[in-house]
Amino acid sequence: MTIKLLPETLINQIAAGEVIERPASAAKELIENAIDAGATRIEIATSGGGKSLLRIVDNGSGMGPEDLALAVRRHCTSKLERGLEDIRTLGFRGEALPSIGSVAKLSIVSRLKDANDAFEVSVHGGKMSDIRPKAANAGTVVEVRDLFFATPARLKFLKTEKAEAGAITEVVRRMAIAFPHIRFTLSGTDRSLLEFPATPGDKLARIAQVIGKDFEDNSIEIDAEREGVRLSGYAGVPTFHRGNSAHQFAFVNGRPVNDKLIISALRGAYAETVPSGRYPAAVLDIELDPALVDVNVHPAKSDVRFRDPGLVRGLIVGAIRQALLREGDRSSTTATRSMMDAFRPGFSGYRAPPAQNWTAQQSPSRPFEPMGFAEQPQTSPLRQQGFADFAAPSARTEAPIIAAAETAQPDLTRHPLGAARAQLHENYIVAQTENGVVIVDQHAAHERLVFEDMRKALRDRDLPTQALLIPEIIDLPEEDCDRLMEHANDLKRLGLVYERFGPGAILIRETPAMLGETDIQGLVKDLVDEIGEWDTSRGLHARLEHVAATMACHGSVRSGRRLRVEEMNALLRQMEATPGSGQCNHGRPTYIELKLADIERLFGRS
Repeated sequence: MTIKLLPETLINQIAAGEVIERPASAAKELIENAIDAGATRIEIATSGGGKSLLRIVDNGSGMGPEDLALAVRRHCTSKLERGLEDIRTLGFRGEALPSIGSVAKLSIVSRLKDANDAFEVSVHGGKMSDIRPKAANAGTVVEVRDLFFATPARLKFLKTEKAEAGAITEVVRRMAIAFPHIRFTLSGTDRSLLEFPATPGDKLARIAQVIGKDFEDNSIEIDAEREGVRLSGYAGVPTFHRGNSAHQFAFVNGRPVNDKLIISALRGAYAETVPSGRYPAAVLDIELDPALVDVNVHPAKSDVRFRDPGLVRGLIVGAIRQALLREGDRSSTTATRSMMDAFRPGFSGYRAPPAQNWTAQQSPSRPFEPMGFAEQPQTSPLRQQGFADFAAPSARTEAPIIAAAETAQPDLTRHPLGAARAQLHENYIVAQTENGVVIVDQHAAHERLVFEDMRKALRDRDLPTQALLIPEIIDLPEEDCDRLMEHANDLKRLGLVYERFGPGAILIRETPAMLGETDIQGLVKDLVDEIGEWDTSRGLHARLEHVAATMACHGSVRSGRRLRVEEMNALLRQMEATPGSGQCNHGRPTYIELKLADIERLFGRS
């Protein structure tokens, strides 16, 4: 068997297998070309999910006949003047147009801004036509028809037209967020019109167009820099979470990416604040010297490699956590809206109460007194962390709790969480603020307070250890042992004490007492994998925090316990002073706020 040089068309079709996986891939490449050409208006039209038709119209710089002839040839580009070490454009490989032309019917019409004539070139199944004059406005029109007609086998692997159309929509949404100064229009026979007007200088307004107004109302601005790497953008409050990662957007030097390091860092930043199976919402922009990031990892250019991944990860985690500590302890507006919907008569769960006759004890002319209140069983005295000075009173002294709350100091309403007015169902504290009402889940709130105390202890001092009666020897590859020894001091503070035992083994002498009996082999191997991939040993710390969260859940004030007014107010003040108290360890909100204006709307007073 002799080696042969493949035909140019076959080479392009092979390249198309990586560059053009589906219609959305073609849309991404063509939109990137329009952005690199300086367009301020980009119109995308599709039919049949992009398989039948994909048209991109832009008002960019355009091309002359010489450039047009080279544009459809493999590895011809105008974007690598500074080499691969300094890439400042979205495209640079010179593969997209010839790859598309090898598997579809491609036509390009372009006119330079200062030229009188436009020109057209066509490539059908890899066969290029002559350059010919064409009437057109300044800019470029790229039209792709019958995608994969030259490679029918690829059509079998495409999804439904609706799914392919949705993938193109997602590409446009990400590009729209990255470039708010550009107007994007997406239309076609397979979709409804989608339009994103330009919002120059107002990134949050564009984000609201794409993600929705809710994100604008429930996000925190991020702006941090470390060693030449700048992180900006917006992170959603922990209580504003979603069922998938569709609301997570990351950009590196303006390029939309789907990088696992950034996704992992985002997950780490929201650890213990978002419920399991839920995803935080965030839009992150990372800017750094192009020489410090490699975007030439994959032909699709959606993955990147940072020269210092630990620096980038640490910046993301630290900046988001700092922002959440600064102003993240607030309930999301979506939670308030859900509560208002539940109060409305039209809500599906609403049932009108049956008509009742007023008794002497419940006469409108006298104050309402809860019947049978004094007959409630007595609560045994308990002392809980955070407000341990107050013991649970007897049922007889608890009876006037609402009246007592009404005489609470009026200046307490000036606090963010207000003054306690009542306790409902022995679990929910109702507090009055200057302009609304706050409802607090007492168990979830105190659980968070106890957990934060434990986390502080984890940070401030070395953890207690338990010595192994028989030290355990774990065999590992020599390079893994080397990596593990580099983190020995950090892990010792967390209670894991070990030493080298020959070139290919580690001797474990002590483990964290908090973990009790644990799978030491599994723990160490997980740490080795994490260090090898991320150069960090956060895995053990995460396990310890998980144990602390469990202990906090069982050690906090329980649902069903009656609290005195002083206890309720003490809990509210501690919540205000504790970072992260807006959600419990499982990510559920600890309180919901209802503004006075919202209450008045419920009663039709506004």
